[in-house]
Amino acid sequence: MPSIRQNPDPNALPDFRNFGVIARALVAVNLLGLAAALARETDGGRVLDAFVFSTALIEPPLIASLAVLYVAAPFLRRLPYWHACLLVAALAVALAAATHAAVSGIADVSLARVLSFALAGTALVLAYLTLHVRAYSPALAEARLQALQARIRPHFLFNSLNAVLALVRSDPRRAERTLEDLADLFRALMSDGRNLVRLADEISLIERYAAIEQLRLGDRLRMAWDLDQAPVDALLPPLVLQPLLENAVYHGVEPGTGIGDVLVRIERSGDRVRMHIENPWHTAGGAGKASVRAGNHMALDNIRERLMLFFDAEAKLQTRVEGGRYCVDIEIPYRSRT
Repeated sequence: MPSIRQNPDPNALPDFRNFGVIARALVAVNLLGLAAALARETDGGRVLDAFVFSTALIEPPLIASLAVLYVAAPFLRRLPYWHACLLVAALAVALAAATHAAVSGIADVSLARVLSFALAGTALVLAYLTLHVRAYSPALAEARLQALQARIRPHFLFNSLNAVLALVRSDPRRAERTLEDLADLFRALMSDGRNLVRLADEISLIERYAAIEQLRLGDRLRMAWDLDQAPVDALLPPLVLQPLLENAVYHGVEPGTGIGDVLVRIERSGDRVRMHIENPWHTAGGAGKASVRAGNHMALDNIRERLMLFFDAEAKLQTRVEGGRYCVDIEIPYRSRT
């Protein structure tokens, strides 16, 4: 399944259910209102009053339009691009006319002026959003995703091979099973990074990775899995969870001398999927100065950018230190193939 941002048709309408699209439309229309106020008023002291007045006329049809477009987004995606654009423009003009009729008794603004602004604003916002979609066309997004995915490979490869080398002589059968797991992991690593994958596959991937690290670290690594509420049919970018678990082991377990508890929790809350990974937080040098190995921020930036490529502003990645634990929280919209 192609990613949300990688629409094969560069002229397709943006996803009006995406918070980033909604926010950009709100900002763009209000900026147009401010530009109109600046152009209309020569007295600088009256620009603010003119902008507030125009905002009172702009906001009701704008918010109503976005609400209707949110509901109608699946239907609009099935229409030819120009048909969908005409439908969006007709909706904006109709709601602007309804707003004018409702406030005509208290606002002395001509209907032609209101409809002209609505039509011009719709055309400009659609043009801007279309350019934004084209900026993330398949060719560009593919290049960026492949480059981001390539950053993961060396770190993952070296750690995994070291785990297998430690088993080759001491336990050949376990080494063979581990190599089978590695083959599956590398297959996922070399897969097409442009496609979303099922959460069930990502969970299987991190369980195999955890098994390899468990062999390498023994009792020092203690995994806790809270996956009963995980929506296994949810779609997410490939290799989001594995680098986070790798970081948890590399930064949270290996630097310590005792047992390192790593928790993985995944659940669905409404139309959101929440993923939480936490591990011990080690300090060195006093004064709470973190002992952090190089590469942690690169991995987090990698994942954050890939989430943006797929989900835009609807995805969140946050980190925090709480109670001696380093926590990573990810939220993405719930999407499935059905």
